[in-house]
Amino acid sequence: MSNPDEKKIHNYQDWLTWEGNWEFINGKAYSMSPVPTSLHQFIVGELQFALRTFFQNRSCYVFVAPFDVFFSESEEYQSPDHITEPDLSVVCSKDQIAKNGCNGAPTLIIEVLSPSTALKDFNEKFNLYQRHGVQEYWIVDPGNRTVHVYTLEDGTYQVRHLYTELETIQSNIFKDLQIPMNHLFSL
Repeated sequence: MSNPDEKKIHNYQDWLTWEGNWEFINGKAYSMSPVPTSLHQFIVGELQFALRTFFQNRSCYVFVAPFDVFFSESEEYQSPDHITEPDLSVVCSKDQIAKNGCNGAPTLIIEVLSPSTALKDFNEKFNLYQRHGVQEYWIVDPGNRTVHVYTLEDGTYQVRHLYTELETIQSNIFKDLQIPMNHLFSL
């Protein structure tokens, strides 16, 4: 076991040898934040509760990090090209769920920003999730008390909505899914 050189290009075989939680996107290694803040964990917990409640009698499954999502350019998941560890993943195809994570794009991914991950979540992950067909991508910004909701249309995130603290988040793909923002930031 080792740690990757964050300046080099890596592959899945390299990832298997790394200590701790690492993502790799386009061959680049990204260390996961070792200790999230209390607010980050509270928001993830509130969202997980709301999602689990909403999906409990439906055929979608809610996963919280650490949970690896494997993306492959060739739909071959024995050696994926990219691996992310979203804060929350909603997988609506049981066939995608593997022993060690999710093969292919979950239907919904939610990332809660921390100062060390904000650029990656808005850039590398945004582009990766869009390219691989994540139907809806939420970015929760605790610092600004906002939630960005992006919905895939014709292969790109066309529908964009910015929710502020007093609003209720409305999913575009799950029409009945609504989460009041004030619950997320009540800590």
